[in-house]
Amino acid sequence: MPEKAELRIGNETIDLEVLEGSEGERALDIAELRSKTGFITMDPGYANTGSCESSICFINGEEGILRYRGYPIEQIADQCSFIETSYLLVYGELPNKEQLDNFRESIRYHTMLHEDFRLFYRALPKDAHPMAACSAACAALATFYPDSLDPRDSREIEISVHRLMAKLPTIASYAYNHSVGQPFMSPDNRLSYVGNLLHMLFATPCEPFEVDPVVEKALDLLFILHADHEQNCSTSTVRLVGSSHVNLFAAISAGINALWGPRHGGANQEVIEMLQAIAEEGITGKDFVERAKSRDDTSRLMGFGHRVYKNFDPRAKIIKKACFDVLQRLGVHSKLLEIAVELEELALKDEYFVERKLYPNVDFYSGVIYNAIGTPANMFTVMFAIGRLPGWIAQWNEMHQHKHKIGRPRQIYQGPTARDVTAIEGR
Repeated sequence: MPEKAELRIGNETIDLEVLEGSEGERALDIAELRSKTGFITMDPGYANTGSCESSICFINGEEGILRYRGYPIEQIADQCSFIETSYLLVYGELPNKEQLDNFRESIRYHTMLHEDFRLFYRALPKDAHPMAACSAACAALATFYPDSLDPRDSREIEISVHRLMAKLPTIASYAYNHSVGQPFMSPDNRLSYVGNLLHMLFATPCEPFEVDPVVEKALDLLFILHADHEQNCSTSTVRLVGSSHVNLFAAISAGINALWGPRHGGANQEVIEMLQAIAEEGITGKDFVERAKSRDDTSRLMGFGHRVYKNFDPRAKIIKKACFDVLQRLGVHSKLLEIAVELEELALKDEYFVERKLYPNVDFYSGVIYNAIGTPANMFTVMFAIGRLPGWIAQWNEMHQHKHKIGRPRQIYQGPTARDVTAIEGR
């Protein structure tokens, strides 16, 4: 017999089925709560609400565990490329050589954007934020490719998936080049996925551009670490928007907008801005930590703490090493990295942060890497979006493979009760 939990409301008792996941997480099934009792649950921010069952990503925040399809993130980061990781998330298993070659070749085939996209970008202001441009361009793909919009057709879905994976780096590079007045660089399909992105971002028609393999590897690693992270704000947005049976391009566009917020994907930009402010003011890391602890100061230690992790973010450990490798390879002496290391060491020994379980998260060192390779701060979140794309796709696809209802949360209304309209002369 399935395990049941009893809920008592007044003199009435109802049974709630207990659901258990493969990693032991347990939930009370309240799908029929309102129809049976007239009650709903109240859970601001959905911190205790499961919106779906999923087999894509597992997080144990207390122990600092992150797995993609069962594989520990440490093994994925060490042994797989971003394209392999993308295949794993989208299709459920790691590819063999033939599957990987076919997947990579299909993505190469779709890297070009329609020429009319140049006119699309030129219609935008020069100072348009690249995330706004990327979201708009992603949604616009539906107008250029109306042949693959049906979320119930598996072949059309696969075509859209490959197009999105291929074109988002091109979309992102066009957004950046437009903002700085540089020419749009066409993809070079002789390069890797990440190498091609670096080429489109930083090359010019005037001279040859060589992709640095250390930078390429570090960026590939960052994309792997960002590829999926369970039901976060942007992923939940993709699922919620997708539940209306809108096309994949529109759902991903919505996810990009959700990621843009400083409390989500924009956090790595805030870390860099914090480090730059400390450097420009000339204060020590210790001085800043004391400010961050003070109730009388608005300073905040960005890049520490996480909604889910109450231990070290496993991705932060991997990124820290990559950060040192990149700066050493580039021969860059980074004052920002020195400050970041000092802040981490201080915070990990300070009772204020230890008691609150505030450990470095994925944003703390990723911004330092982006900064070191010449990425402008307003492009940090765009890079995050490229990395998160396969996770969004996998989550959207998984939802459509199962029976699902359109997302429709309830609310507790606290406004005025029924009242009559007074004629305008009497108001």
